[in-house]
Amino acid sequence: MGSMEGPMSETVTADGRTIGGVLMEMRGITLRFGGVTAIKDISFDIREGEIRAIIGPNGAGKSSMLNVINGFYHPQDGEIWVRGKKRRALRPHQIAHQGIARTFQNIALFKGMTTLDNIMTGRFTKMRAPWWQQAVWAGPAEREETANREIVERIIDFLEIQPIRKTPVGRLPYGMQKRVELGRALAAEPKLLLLDEPMAGMNVEEKEDMSRFILDVNDEFGTTIALIEHDMGVVMDLSDRVVVLDYGQKIGDGTPADVRNDQAVIDAYLGVPHD
Repeated sequence: MGSMEGPMSETVTADGRTIGGVLMEMRGITLRFGGVTAIKDISFDIREGEIRAIIGPNGAGKSSMLNVINGFYHPQDGEIWVRGKKRRALRPHQIAHQGIARTFQNIALFKGMTTLDNIMTGRFTKMRAPWWQQAVWAGPAEREETANREIVERIIDFLEIQPIRKTPVGRLPYGMQKRVELGRALAAEPKLLLLDEPMAGMNVEEKEDMSRFILDVNDEFGTTIALIEHDMGVVMDLSDRVVVLDYGQKIGDGTPADVRNDQAVIDAYLGVPHD
């Protein structure tokens, strides 16, 4: 984004990953619902290739911010800039076409459909054949579906869920459903992946698996990730930078080490008293 990136245009992390310039910047975002202000004058950015965590106690405005990023909510004040251009108000499906995908705090899968079919729905934005060709599955539509299915099969292999590819997701354990939901988001080939509490409700082993897949998505696909997570151990292990919200306002922003030692964050969120 030109002069805004300055000396932070590119960084190499300790594990050898390259963090690029600013992909998205939130400037003075304020979101109100009637007389309630969910987000107040929040500014932060997300850089190419990083894992960016958004943390804070319940009611801090984290999910509201994610909904602003993916176009579900439109803020009353503030601007969103993407790669140096101000983003106009768009609907979620338009933003999906621009390369943003997300998972949800509460699993939003089609429970009666198989794992394979659920992940195939993530290819919707990539389908170009007209509906009448898709209905008869002929010509370009047949070739398109075959190509999309090959991509989905690669995602299934990547997430190590081959044994459940034909299983209706309603029969799967919770942790495996979360993995299928991640697969559906990946099927859209997002440049920015939004994860809303990907570890919620998981046991230790499931969290370890999901953490590994998140790191692999970032490393192997080069996908930029913004995630909301309450497990501070996960946040500190996974993220390159952390922005902290409290009562709809930003109270901290920096590396995990910066945030861990920020007294305002400790008082508001981590619950550790002053010495």
